[in-house]
Amino acid sequence: MLAEKRATSPMEVMGPRDEKEYEEEEGSVSSTMRTAETLLRLVPVGLCVAALVVMLKNSQTNDFGSISYSDLGAFRYLVHANGICAGYSLLSAIIVAMPRPSTKSSAWTFFFLDQVLTYAILAAEAVSLELLFLAYKGDAAVTWSAACGSFGGFCRKATASVVITFVVVACYAVLSLISSYKLFSKFDAPCGQPRQGH
Repeated sequence: MLAEKRATSPMEVMGPRDEKEYEEEEGSVSSTMRTAETLLRLVPVGLCVAALVVMLKNSQTNDFGSISYSDLGAFRYLVHANGICAGYSLLSAIIVAMPRPSTKSSAWTFFFLDQVLTYAILAAEAVSLELLFLAYKGDAAVTWSAACGSFGGFCRKATASVVITFVVVACYAVLSLISSYKLFSKFDAPCGQPRQGH
């Protein structure tokens, strides 16, 4: 008769010496992951501040008039979103850098906030990109002429800020994947209580 195979954990097949080596290896992987996540959370701080400063200093005056980022709601939203993301990135990097065991509530908090800020910065990027497209190309249907021919310096700075923000969006997308993985690989998804009689 064939013996049934039963699932065993790594600890059941290891001796005491192997167990210690396994825990040390798992600890070093956890430390490496924490360092990588901390760095990935710090990168958007610099990028958000750079995009914010470029946009804050973005104004131009010439014979056609004057224009500033504050005249356009999409660019104001981009500035605010970059400021919020810079603050959150710095705070979350400090928290992640501290060696401590992950709890279910902290994993859910990081997952939720990473998702919210990813979508907030993505929305800011999208509306700013649309505004830039209209500034470069215009829209004859609504008689909006291309403004970048007259305000080239303004458009170049706005483009730089939007490109930097695109890199921030990419960083936040990766952070969202990491926080999702950390949450759902360690903890079960919440589920409702089964109803009786069903």
